[in-house]
Amino acid sequence: MQHDEMIGKVQALTRLPGRGPAERATQAVLTTLAERLPSGLAGHLAAPVRQAAEAPTERFDLTTLAGRIAARAGTDEDMAVREAGAVFEVLDAALAPELMDHVAEALPADIRELLPAGRAGEERP
Repeated sequence: MQHDEMIGKVQALTRLPGRGPAERATQAVLTTLAERLPSGLAGHLAAPVRQAAEAPTERFDLTTLAGRIAARAGTDEDMAVREAGAVFEVLDAALAPELMDHVAEALPADIRELLPAGRAGEERP
């Protein structure tokens, strides 16, 4: 999926007023996701995730994820959660199913709830 198409889909799903806010939201979500995923896995995802993958992986929950996205995107935490869900939905459609399975497995249950329904409800070890 091309960058412009991804931003357009995020904009449509979140009903953001323009491409600029959708771009900021997408960048914020992908950068924060990269901080949570193991670097080897993050390196297989979109460019912003690969760029942030050099940072050490941190373990954090949904509250921290929402706070970091909100700070980066200049929004509140409720909107950050909506934006994360939209970006995860777009990633799910764009990436190979096996890769999204690995992403889901690397996330704690509360963040995994933001993934599309077919992935969010799957039992993970």
